[in-house]
Amino acid sequence: MSYLIKSYFKFLFKSTNQHGVHSPFVYALITKCFYDKSNYAAYSQLKNYKKALLNNHNTIAVTDFGAGSQNMKSNFRTISQIAKNAGTTRSRAKLLFRLVNYFEFNSILELGTSLGISTSAMSLGNPKAKITTIEGCPNISNFSKDNFKQFSLKNIKVITGDFYDIIGTLKHNTYDLIFFDGNHQKEATLNYFETLLQTAHNDSVFIFDDIYWSKEMTEAWQTIIQHPKVTVSIDTFFWGFVFFRKEQNKEHYIIRI
Repeated sequence: MSYLIKSYFKFLFKSTNQHGVHSPFVYALITKCFYDKSNYAAYSQLKNYKKALLNNHNTIAVTDFGAGSQNMKSNFRTISQIAKNAGTTRSRAKLLFRLVNYFEFNSILELGTSLGISTSAMSLGNPKAKITTIEGCPNISNFSKDNFKQFSLKNIKVITGDFYDIIGTLKHNTYDLIFFDGNHQKEATLNYFETLLQTAHNDSVFIFDDIYWSKEMTEAWQTIIQHPKVTVSIDTFFWGFVFFRKEQNKEHYIIRI
């Protein structure tokens, strides 16, 4: 926790807003998407989805394959506990909705379904998109599948299993967006990145969750943004964005949202 706090103060010191950005592409992304204050109708649907989870006190047995939870040590947890402590926050779900809506992503891959808060945001961002989400825990996977049906989110395919085994079968696909949100360990994150790099095209976006989760995760992030295929990268503290736009000069931004 001390590492996270120290990292956040360093982030605040180094970060800027759109006024420190010279790239037209990044400037437009920040002003038209990151800082978009529109009250989208889908926001009420996201609120209802999260509210239903917070009101669900059923207990579920959770299998952690990644770094685990920093707040919950027991493998038996209520749905409401998971939603409160490990689920995507409302503001981040809204941002994910705006990102999918802004870029009009059609093919999306998510590593780490959890309770499907982020998945539902992406689904609402473009109901015509094809979303594949992978969850390691069978019980959580089954719960989220049922929840997606309950909320009529029909463009989501849930795959249950080990991330590395599954992405090996997906590496010949092409994705507009990949959201890495399932294993906060350095070696695993870098392996997933390297394996899925071949699925990216010029306009693809990779988002990495919790890049300051630990010193090792920050090291993984630093390795990723130095990759020769990565041109633009944006550090927002909670998420790291990477772009592969060949027409862009290699630039790194630290942006407050």
